[in-house]
Amino acid sequence: KKKKQRDYMLNVPNGISNTLMNTVSLCADPTAASYTDSSDDETSPREKTQVNSKGSSDFCVKNIKQAEFGRREIEIAEQDMSALISLRKRAQGEKPLAGAKVVGCTHITAQTAVLIETLVALGAQCRWTACNIYSTQNEVAAALAEIGVAVFAWKGESEDDFWWCIDRCVNTEGWQANMILDDGGDLTHWVYKKYPSVFKKVQGIVEESVTGVHRLYQLSKAGKLCVPAMNVNDSVTKQKFDNLYCCRESILDGLKRTTDVMFGGKQVVVCGYGEVGKGCCSALKALGAIVCVTEIDPICALQACMDGFKVVKLNEVVRHMDMVITCTGNKNVVTREQLDRMKNGCIVCNMGHSNTEIDVASLRTPELTWERVRSQVDHIIWPDGKRVILLAEGRLLNLSCSTVPSFVLSITATTQALALIELYNAPEGRYRQDVYLLPKKMDEYVASLHLPNFDAHLTELSDEQAKYMGLNKNGPFKPNYYRYQHHSTQSE
Repeated sequence: KKKKQRDYMLNVPNGISNTLMNTVSLCADPTAASYTDSSDDETSPREKTQVNSKGSSDFCVKNIKQAEFGRREIEIAEQDMSALISLRKRAQGEKPLAGAKVVGCTHITAQTAVLIETLVALGAQCRWTACNIYSTQNEVAAALAEIGVAVFAWKGESEDDFWWCIDRCVNTEGWQANMILDDGGDLTHWVYKKYPSVFKKVQGIVEESVTGVHRLYQLSKAGKLCVPAMNVNDSVTKQKFDNLYCCRESILDGLKRTTDVMFGGKQVVVCGYGEVGKGCCSALKALGAIVCVTEIDPICALQACMDGFKVVKLNEVVRHMDMVITCTGNKNVVTREQLDRMKNGCIVCNMGHSNTEIDVASLRTPELTWERVRSQVDHIIWPDGKRVILLAEGRLLNLSCSTVPSFVLSITATTQALALIELYNAPEGRYRQDVYLLPKKMDEYVASLHLPNFDAHLTELSDEQAKYMGLNKNGPFKPNYYRYQHHSTQSE
């Protein structure tokens, strides 16, 4: 019997400002001051022994005592993630993930916690780690650890910490993952390389980023993908809402919080005009920035032209730019040579998943001085005194330096949950050892769960109309090849 599948948003960041929450919480309870960022505590979480209230120590977070504040953050996120909560309530009776052992590697934020707790409510056992060393909300990780989720993550991990956390999630006695939920492909890569016997027994992989999907297709092409995988990134709901609408808002949030920059009249180049690039360009243009675009794809380039953006080569314009923003998912999009040619005060940041887009490693040389001016903001100073402002060391700006709207994350998380349910419950033979797109019917279901937020009422086809169009009255309403149009620059 096919279970109702519903999608759940996993990936993203937290809808409330930590600073604001800290202030509100301290006003309400002066004794809660200990939760405020504890970044003054330089002891590595790996060197601490912590236990939750149930006596478990199967986790590694910054400070388990922050759990109560983290719980409040999660409750706030739930208010704007009603579709995911609706999925939880509808499906928790039949426990469609009973027996699922999910190992996850995503951003650990209040919104992701709502996803994780939904998976647990649907019957799954979860072990979780962070896909980004800067985006973890320590208090949320503590709240998850308190309820018994094995979380290994904290804000400001080193590279070594990052891989150690992933290994602790996978390599544990008496527990073997049978599902993988990934954001970026690092967890999948680690299991494939280090634990091939575990990888072969996994029933399915759900991946939500451009970078991770690309790595899955590489494995598949080489004949090394021995399990079915679901490409959530290219589902319509994820592409349009997380990549486009979410980035349209969070790009401004991240830049304002880190630099207090004014956008009117600024010269900005956005590298890549996919969904993320479209969202960024739309927002920047609306605030009066003069935006140009770089692209390798003629179709995306033509879209940029029709939306009113000049398509250029980075080398031709880099010396005149006030901001350079990457969102391609590729590597070395901004090179050391181009960084050398930037003008004084140029802001450089990345909105793609991976930290490979800006060649940050090339800046760690003796002749350049790094000056940390505030959290996640470095001034790179050249010998002649020129400064380039680098944000989050080239890592994902909106998750490292700001937050993402809970509503958008609800859409992504619902999609992820449904994809896990689909792969875990699919009869043998439905999915082979390949990468699949989320079925259109599930995409439509995710969208329908979110319509009540807007008091939106769908029109129903009559029998005659359905027959005329050759459709089932309950959907799917569009063929798989249909491309939903965007209006990325007309919204202002």
